[in-house]
Amino acid sequence: MTVTVQPKPLTNYKARDYRMLIDGAWVEAADGKTLERVAPGHGIAVSRYQAGTKRDAEKAIAAARRAFDDGRWPRMTGAERSNILLKAADLIAARADDLAYLDTIESGKPISQAKAELGGAADIWRYAAALARDLHGESYNTLGEGTLGVVLREAIGVVSIITPWNFPFLIVSQKLPFALAAGCTTVVKPSELTSGSTLVLGEILAEAGVPAGVVNIVTGTGPEVGATMTTHPDVDMVSFTGSTGIGRLTMANAAQTLKKVSLELGGKNPQIVFPDANLDEFVDAAVFGAYFNAGECCNAGSRLILHKSIASDVIGRIAEISKQVKVGDPLDASTQVGAIITPQHLQKIQSYVAGASDGGATLAHGGEALDFGIGQFMTPTILSNVTADMAVAREEVFGPVLSVLTFEAAEEAIRIANSIDYGLSAGVWSRDFDTCLTIGRKVRAGTIWMNTFMDGASELPFGGYKQSGLGRELGRHAVEDYTETKTLNMHIGARTGWWMPR
Repeated sequence: MTVTVQPKPLTNYKARDYRMLIDGAWVEAADGKTLERVAPGHGIAVSRYQAGTKRDAEKAIAAARRAFDDGRWPRMTGAERSNILLKAADLIAARADDLAYLDTIESGKPISQAKAELGGAADIWRYAAALARDLHGESYNTLGEGTLGVVLREAIGVVSIITPWNFPFLIVSQKLPFALAAGCTTVVKPSELTSGSTLVLGEILAEAGVPAGVVNIVTGTGPEVGATMTTHPDVDMVSFTGSTGIGRLTMANAAQTLKKVSLELGGKNPQIVFPDANLDEFVDAAVFGAYFNAGECCNAGSRLILHKSIASDVIGRIAEISKQVKVGDPLDASTQVGAIITPQHLQKIQSYVAGASDGGATLAHGGEALDFGIGQFMTPTILSNVTADMAVAREEVFGPVLSVLTFEAAEEAIRIANSIDYGLSAGVWSRDFDTCLTIGRKVRAGTIWMNTFMDGASELPFGGYKQSGLGRELGRHAVEDYTETKTLNMHIGARTGWWMPR
């Protein structure tokens, strides 16, 4: 049984048409073609974007190059850039409802969640604005009387920013404001499935005072636009969030010109639970971690690693709560799990569930699609008796599917947690903080939550180990990622060379 919220048809809705932002102008694609987005929760066309081409990407890169080499943005004071970013944050907050609505109809996420993400995004822009004023280098006056060393941090240059469909506005906000704070210019490619809110962000930044050419937004597919953005010699850095497979391709493309690369990729994140844990709090976190954003989240808590002594009880409790999770209309304020991004992705999720069932896993809850007559939806799903070698336990399903494994000794739990290619995040649950710290130190992941899950703050770095990516976003060093380090070695007074008489 699943609690459902029947999607209401979007009657009299007119699809919104968008253009691309290149060098301060809103333009159509070079070949005049467009892409149409069908709402995953309502089954009708809601957006039409320009189908960008290589020519469009090259124009955008050229505009960003001019804006960096000859423009005023990288030459502004940190305070000047900070003030513009603060104004952008205020404008984002003022238009939060509109932006949240766009993300909801294009991605299928619940409207209440989208609004919360917009609040978080505005906070990130304000945090980046603060860092714009704090970016600094170092000086060394301890190198001898005749030498002074100064280390500068300079904007790296033109940055290609490529973002995914699952958090359209939030993820661009984890990248773009920090690049701007450092003084970089940018070309942004949002997902061709969810470009609307990023294009509106272009309007916001122009209103806030970002000069023409500093932020360019090109819509289109990866092969048409993304490939050029990752290989073009005038691009100095690529910041990409998406699947690990496309991350590898991005890294290979960037290697042709040895660009700096920042990658935030996939995850298969475990929650390790000991018998002394507060199980009431854990069960709530397990349901949230598995079903938040319909599981279409790199940080999803998709693997539970439960101590055998509590496994049966915990699985039963999670199943009972899962029955009460509301699935359906993304625009209904009570909905907790919205639509799946595309019909093809829904089929992929179902294939993982079927493969696990055929391999001996047990369906403790859910496992099927929901037919509302419009859109595509999936029931919250729990698979027990999962073994560590199953695909559902090792690969990123990216859907509302929870895999349950068990352990007896702590070292076994650590081994299971570390046995996969990913290392983005993990959770540890125990009333004994020695246990939490011991596990937290040994699990190879970028974030370890202890007695909570998927909490975050602009101040805390985010990124992964192993094939979950390279580099970190957010945190006080985020602006530094978009800089190069330059040493000024200054000599004072006369200098004698090795060939001169002494």
